[in-house]
Amino acid sequence: MTDAVRWEAFAAQAPEIARAGRALIYQYGVGLGFLATLRADGAPRLHPVCPVVTEGGLFVFVVDRSPKVRDLRRDPRFALHAMPPDAVDDEFVVNGRAEPVSDHALEARVLATYLAQGTTSEDHTLFELLVDRALHVPYGPRPSPPQAYHRWPAV
Repeated sequence: MTDAVRWEAFAAQAPEIARAGRALIYQYGVGLGFLATLRADGAPRLHPVCPVVTEGGLFVFVVDRSPKVRDLRRDPRFALHAMPPDAVDDEFVVNGRAEPVSDHALEARVLATYLAQGTTSEDHTLFELLVDRALHVPYGPRPSPPQAYHRWPAV
């Protein structure tokens, strides 16, 4: 795994991919995506989450009693895939490392933004998702093959 960076550093290096990704994350108003983690036996686990991009980072609140919390504390690798749009098959996914947030002031600010979007949270752990890879794949109208594969870092 390469060095993972905060969302703002990723966005500075790949502004078009970050802009498209943020639009897909927030296409329904609240941030929506699927978070993939690794179970103790190495099998993938996938759950819907409500990511939030704020304070220069990409964050996700995870219910404390959720298996995802145990997964991320044991092995911080993740993949976050934005919800697919209704009309086209555009894709956005980031991979990297999740770090629990221990700064209570930062957590309070992220929570305020999160709740202002119309989401709810209780008994949660806040993780910042640090990015080491991103992929945006735009499609044309259905049925249509991918128009391009935009990767960061470029390979």
